[in-house]
Amino acid sequence: MRHAEKLQPQDVELTSHEVSRIVDFLRRLRQPFDERMPGAKPDVYLNITLELVDAHLRLNPIDKSGLITLADVPYSTGNRMITNMIEDGLIRQVPRGNGLKTHFLEPTDVLLDTFMTYATHVKAHLAKTFGLRKGTEANEYYFGGSYFGSKIISPIRGEDLEEMGLSDIKFLLNDDNYFVAMRNMWSDFRNDFGRKSNFDLQRLPDLYANARRSFETKDPAYDIVSINMPWLGEFAERGDLAPLGDLIADAAINPLDFHPSVWGTGNWKGTQFGIPLYCTIEILAARKDLFETRDMPFPKTFDETIAAARAFHDPGRDFYGIGWNGQRGMPIANSFMFFLAACRTTVIDMPLHNQESWSFDTFETLKLQIDTDDTLEVIEYMKQLAEVSPPDIASIDWDRRIHYFMSGQTALTYCWTMRAARFEHELSSRVARRVAYLPPPSRRMRRVSAPVGGFLMTIPAYVDPERQRHIMSAIAWMVSPEAMKAHVKNGFPVAPRFSVCADPEALASSPIVSMVDRMARRSELVTWARPPVPQFNLIERTLGEEIHDAVFVGKAPQQALRDAENRILKTLKSAQR
Repeated sequence: MRHAEKLQPQDVELTSHEVSRIVDFLRRLRQPFDERMPGAKPDVYLNITLELVDAHLRLNPIDKSGLITLADVPYSTGNRMITNMIEDGLIRQVPRGNGLKTHFLEPTDVLLDTFMTYATHVKAHLAKTFGLRKGTEANEYYFGGSYFGSKIISPIRGEDLEEMGLSDIKFLLNDDNYFVAMRNMWSDFRNDFGRKSNFDLQRLPDLYANARRSFETKDPAYDIVSINMPWLGEFAERGDLAPLGDLIADAAINPLDFHPSVWGTGNWKGTQFGIPLYCTIEILAARKDLFETRDMPFPKTFDETIAAARAFHDPGRDFYGIGWNGQRGMPIANSFMFFLAACRTTVIDMPLHNQESWSFDTFETLKLQIDTDDTLEVIEYMKQLAEVSPPDIASIDWDRRIHYFMSGQTALTYCWTMRAARFEHELSSRVARRVAYLPPPSRRMRRVSAPVGGFLMTIPAYVDPERQRHIMSAIAWMVSPEAMKAHVKNGFPVAPRFSVCADPEALASSPIVSMVDRMARRSELVTWARPPVPQFNLIERTLGEEIHDAVFVGKAPQQALRDAENRILKTLKSAQR
């Protein structure tokens, strides 16, 4: 079965998530009519078409009896309709294989293209009715989002917290500029209700170690733990996290207001364990003024990035071509996986599409693809980058690469959008209003793949169930459109909620907001660059050593890749024994 996105007409901007939600919208719109109107009967053609398209979008093979059951029509009626649609060239029969005489059913290109046109009309009509500001194109509306472009989100109020009657809550958070601002906002609003001492902010490696220690010892030191998105599989699989489904249903959180792929980063095997607080995108920042002076185009590929960095590289003036994460361990491992995503692949043999729920049941043997031609090319790219980078590139991490660019010492830098906010808002920045924010370069003009990162707000499983409901109220406040908008206006440009991205004041606060929203609607944001398998920390740790040796220490790249793959597999086999 082919991936549905390949069948979309080129002039239609609909993601598979949107089409799936349109299908669900049409189901729900029709159902009460069939149930309540005198003499009404299910529309057999409509129901079969909706269920067939939905199964195709979800890559779920479906046979005739299954399709008729989902369509909720009498078997004889459904059978006749399917037979007619096969004869009319609207449904294709696909043999099951293995000598079986039965078939799966899938829509033909004719049915899919026609339905896509219809879905586009549905989206455009509803966009005009609900979603658009005056003068906005229909494609700027994302179907399924709850935002209304004409509505300005009201300011956040301190009394909102007081009305909740929340008792003191202890937080374990990442030590970055977003969480520092969130702590300050929470403390300022809560006054006597909370203190800054309630917030334990730790750097990423320490955050992982302390979160794991707290989960293992069941130490009730924390009520809310922020986890890096790729850690979800490990902690959820170990039973460390409380399931949030029932809590969300009772809280002021609307999942439809979140970009689907971002919301899915908190879902493991069909259960929501984390709420996305913010998402950040790995992009390329460029000195717009320098490129304009030389009349140079911005780079779009690996080769163009190297060429541009070489053109500006001038170590004699303490000026360098590009900054990126080269530090041994977590930083360089993430760089490697992000560059690999630009090649449209990742470290595990898996389908390359964003998930609404992460499940790796079919990857229990962890089919690694680390020792490949793609990974060799990525290492070669990293070695070329090192030639036009600052002299201490082998020890540069997230903060250091930002410092180089912000102080005016590099022409380009890879960066997270959340940290890129400092370019425009810190008084010490020498590049304010001179930065172009670009999609990450791809290999040989392949499709853009911008890795998504960020943190999930989770509740430890050891927290008393009754207290969990109070804690969820606090999380709902933190991820509310009002709180996110306040952060966006204060210089933190990426929020995962449609309502915030559509807010006129939020859009005006930073060019990054609209850029990321456009990339999301073009399905260029990818959550698979760092697959959240339970073994992610082992993969990251091993790559952080072997890739660093290959790029900076002189180890043969192919040997480093082979050793990385063998070390991971050996550790996994040892753990299984």
